[in-house]
Amino acid sequence: MQKLINELEEAQIGTILVEEPMSNHTTWKIGGPADLFIEPTDKYKLAHSLKVIKKYQVPWIVIGKGSNLLVRDQGIRGVVIKLSEGFSHISFHDNEVTVGAGYSFIRLAVMAGKEGLTGLEFAGGIPGTVGGAIYMNAGAHGSDVSRILKDAEVLLENGDLVKYKPEELEFAYRTSLFQTRKAIVIEATFQLTHGDRKEIAKQMATHKDRRRLTQPLTMPCAGSVFRNPPGDHAGRLIESAGLKGLKVGGAQVSEKHANFIVNCGNATAQDVLTLIEQVKQTIQERFHVTLVPEVLVLGEG
Repeated sequence: MQKLINELEEAQIGTILVEEPMSNHTTWKIGGPADLFIEPTDKYKLAHSLKVIKKYQVPWIVIGKGSNLLVRDQGIRGVVIKLSEGFSHISFHDNEVTVGAGYSFIRLAVMAGKEGLTGLEFAGGIPGTVGGAIYMNAGAHGSDVSRILKDAEVLLENGDLVKYKPEELEFAYRTSLFQTRKAIVIEATFQLTHGDRKEIAKQMATHKDRRRLTQPLTMPCAGSVFRNPPGDHAGRLIESAGLKGLKVGGAQVSEKHANFIVNCGNATAQDVLTLIEQVKQTIQERFHVTLVPEVLVLGEG
C-alpha cells in the first residue's frame, strides 16, 4: 500500500488520506476507516489513479456525497475514490445541461429551473450527486434519470474514457449497468424541455415542502432504505406493521417516514443492519412481502 501511496503522491493526483473515517463522508454519519481515501482533482488525475491502483492490484470503490450508502464498522479495505470539487462543473446549451458527476443532483434541478428548463423537477428531493443518481437510476414523482439522460461520459477500469447512450446503460427500477460493471461516471448531459420558470419553481417548491414535512431531514439518514414493492410503498407497509420508532442501538425507524432509518447520534452500521433485518422479517411475516434494500452496503463488519 505504501508504494501505491508514494506513486499517487508523486503524480500529485489530489487529496490523499490514510485510515480516513468514512463516517465523515456518509450522510448517515456512520462507517469505519478506509485504508486509503483519495479525491482526484480532475478526470485525467482520476484516470491516472485508476491505472496506478490497478498496477498494485488494490480493490477500489467510488463515492459521491455518501447518501444511500452504509459503510460497515470495520471500514473499507483498499481505496475509496471520492468525486468532489473537480467534478462539480455545469454548463447549459439551449435545452441541454452538461454536468460533472460530483455535482449535487438537487442543485442541478434548481439550476435547470432557473434556466427555464423542465424535466428535472423530480430530482429536487433526491440527495446525492449526479453520478450516484445515474448509478441508481434515481427517480421520484413518476420520473427517473433514464427518461432525460442524453449521454454519460464514463471512465472504464482500464483508464479509457467512453460515452454511453441511455439505451446502453441497462436502466431499470433503481438499477443500471454500473451495478454489474466496474466503471465511473465522469460527466452527464441531460436533454430537457423549455418551460415556464414560474410553473417549474412552483412544482419544485411543492416537492420541497412535501419532503420537508414528510422526511426526517434534520437527522443523519441515507434516504429511502427499501425499494417500493410492485404496486405498493415500503413506507406504508412498515408503518402499517407498527414499526415507526422501532430502535436498535442508536438506529431508529423514523417517526416521520417509515422508510427512513435515522442515526440518533451513536448508531453503528451493525445497528442499522440489525434494524433492517428486523423490519424485513416483520413485513415478510405480516404481509408476505419481501422488502429489498436499496441502500448500498460496503466494507467489513
